[in-house]
Amino acid sequence: MSPRRVVVALLAVVSLAAGCTGDPAPPASGDPDGTSLVIAVAEEPAELNPLSGYGANGAAKIFDGLVEHDVDLTLRPALAADLPEPAADGRTWTVRLRAGVTFSDGSPLDAQDVVATYQALLDPANRSPMRQRFSMLRQVVAQSPSVVRFELTAPYAPFPDLLVFGIMSSESLAATSPPIGTGPYRVDDWQRGTRLVLAANDDYWAGAPAIKKVTVEFLPDDEARATRLREGKLDGAALPPALAQEFDGTDGLRVVSHSSADVRAVVLPSDGPVTGDPAVRLALNHAMNRRTVVDDVLAGQGQVAHTPMPAVLAEYVEPGAVFEYNITHALDQLESRGWVTGADGIRSRNGQPAKFTLSYLAGDTVSEDLAKSFATSARSIGIQVDLLPAARESLTGSSLVAFGDPFDPDLALHPHLSTTSDAALGAYQNATVDDALNTGRTATDPAQRATAYRRLQRAYITSPGMVVIAAPHHTYVIRESWDGYEPVVDSPTVDATWGAWWNLETWTPQ
Repeated sequence: MSPRRVVVALLAVVSLAAGCTGDPAPPASGDPDGTSLVIAVAEEPAELNPLSGYGANGAAKIFDGLVEHDVDLTLRPALAADLPEPAADGRTWTVRLRAGVTFSDGSPLDAQDVVATYQALLDPANRSPMRQRFSMLRQVVAQSPSVVRFELTAPYAPFPDLLVFGIMSSESLAATSPPIGTGPYRVDDWQRGTRLVLAANDDYWAGAPAIKKVTVEFLPDDEARATRLREGKLDGAALPPALAQEFDGTDGLRVVSHSSADVRAVVLPSDGPVTGDPAVRLALNHAMNRRTVVDDVLAGQGQVAHTPMPAVLAEYVEPGAVFEYNITHALDQLESRGWVTGADGIRSRNGQPAKFTLSYLAGDTVSEDLAKSFATSARSIGIQVDLLPAARESLTGSSLVAFGDPFDPDLALHPHLSTTSDAALGAYQNATVDDALNTGRTATDPAQRATAYRRLQRAYITSPGMVVIAAPHHTYVIRESWDGYEPVVDSPTVDATWGAWWNLETWTPQ
């Protein structure tokens, strides 16, 4: 069994500590046949369009990719008839399309739709945030109505994983919002800021969904989702462990936990007056008791993390790349660089107090609690961290962020660590890390890639750009009215397309 399959096999579907009890509430939809379902997520997509990043992991519900991920995260054909075929040099991939597929408006899928979708992605005028992810893609060509060729500028090992990108009808790309897809659902109603209603595509190529209506409510606040569950107005939602555990023991509801590639870290900008000192960054890493954070803040529902490499990508993890929890070592780092303690207990150097502000995602109690734990650890070595809740788009500079990818280390690391990336965190620069990243994305030999990523982690802990704390498990409360739920390794974000809902179109009423 591969390491990735082992990770999925070990996913915990757990009952947490006992909480409330009582009779189950009726289904939130009020539908006794179970053909309708109501779930809630924290974040509303800006657009229901793959170009905007919607459904980036596949499973977009209203769109299909050429391929899709199975429960063990391996790839299987979706709109493709077979898995993509690489040329010998790794610079060309050929995809044959599945016959007989139609879009939800009844129009047939052909190679021109695939070409038009990817041309729109690559067009700078569309300003797609997904474009950088496809930086190696030179062009897409229709060889015939049913065959598409992808030409790359250089070999790129995880390229097939990118082909989960949702395919849109070429006719709808410019004229329809959202564009038309081939997925198991179509948009029935979208009340921005409130809810999205999806209706089943009864002509779906893989079979009509048994759940005919899915209502997605947008509730950014964790407690608001918990309240809706208590009131019986939701059939499922993701909640932090501390909130989820109170639903354990409630008839008709179950609490489940997914492993995740959700790496939570405090970004320490290299150009900051305090965080720019390498000794400060090392000291903060050694002052963080990660094990206590996972046990107390996450109620044991998570994994300790030291580097940006998601632990769920087990075959790439360097076991020795860890920061020892050692307050004495942390203090020695600061003393050696001239950070001395003042009368108020806060250190300073050359008139610069060891203080900075840390922002975290407002309404996200896990991020808030992790930020508080970090601030407490920092204070123990004489560094004052002031906390500021903020909207996601305002999480810049010193901030507690979530990132990662459950499918491939290049997708998880390159955007955030490479000096060539527009999304690099904290202006991080490390020549050894850059070299390892380049090897990891261009090498086709799995062993060579694994060696490069382990080298990256060893280099990173000598010169960290952040304090990586933990990878929280994602806990969900789900009504036990349907069969078909399967746990899957989660991505950093929790939305209506992945996580517990990744295969919702295959669920059936009990």
